[in-house]
Amino acid sequence: MPASGVAQQSAPQAVPGSDAVAADTPPVDGYELDANPSTYVSRETPTREEDDPPLAMEAMRAVHILNPSGEVTMPRPERTRVMCVANQKGGVGKTTTTVNLAVALALHGNRVLVVDLDPQGNASTGLNVPHHTGVPDVYDCLIDSVPLEEVAQAVEGIPNLWCVPATIDLAGAEIELVSVVARESRLARAIAAYPGQFDYVFIDCPPSLGLLTVNALVAAQEVLIPIQCEYYALEGLNQLINNINLVRQHLNPKLEVSTILLTMYDRRTRLADAVEQDVRNHFGDKVLQAVIPRNVRVSEAPSYGQSVMTYDPGSRGATSYFEAAQEIADRGAKEPVSRNA
Repeated sequence: MPASGVAQQSAPQAVPGSDAVAADTPPVDGYELDANPSTYVSRETPTREEDDPPLAMEAMRAVHILNPSGEVTMPRPERTRVMCVANQKGGVGKTTTTVNLAVALALHGNRVLVVDLDPQGNASTGLNVPHHTGVPDVYDCLIDSVPLEEVAQAVEGIPNLWCVPATIDLAGAEIELVSVVARESRLARAIAAYPGQFDYVFIDCPPSLGLLTVNALVAAQEVLIPIQCEYYALEGLNQLINNINLVRQHLNPKLEVSTILLTMYDRRTRLADAVEQDVRNHFGDKVLQAVIPRNVRVSEAPSYGQSVMTYDPGSRGATSYFEAAQEIADRGAKEPVSRNA
């Protein structure tokens, strides 16, 4: 009997050949314990390296993305690339994609114009451009033929980036355009008459297939389609492709679907993998290798009037959009065409 007065008990011995569990391992109600501890780790649980990157690496990524030297690190195209960002399904990341790609390209030496063609004006908000009632906007260009350079605003803090804002007045443009002569090509004429020279013109479309979207498709040479990695995003894709084909046949023979970008990718789900494989099998090389993950920083940035590129340049969202912009720039450099006047 030891001095403490508590009898010592010898550790229980496992019976040879049995599956006895050590006495110091607490039982789990309703579950059998597995000898392999790795089986307790969910496939949805990110590793520490993935979830919490070293601060030094994050700082290096931030400096690379912000490009404080102002050097031209992304190749400039030989022609002005007018890209329409379209998908009639809402909430797939059209505006987020437009804003972040435009900022990434502008930070790395390209001259970029963003045309906000959505009456909600979210692209204007994301670039911190005033778009309240009374501000000259894209509505004046479409309805009253006001020159585009008179309504374009320089984006504060981002060199080489301009934005044509959208106000709530644009909500009535669908109806007013019905009786206007050459209603489908109003935006195309406004962009063609712009005296400046841009490397990229991004047109942020509303989530519909009305006259505003048709104007964007007629004005553009390329269509960029953001596709959310969920099943519903695939349902309306055929209708969008059919409408693009109709515009190509009757109004704009130069139009083509040049870029597909997968957004809101959740690596924890098998559905995201399945959607990605379906899209890549169908569209092939048009799908960018860069995939935009679900990232809270991307969602937070607009509330501060910023893109994720400037709000948190070291985040996964910023890195992914930077990679997508780099791919788009590289593809444009491989197709030299005489630059627009």
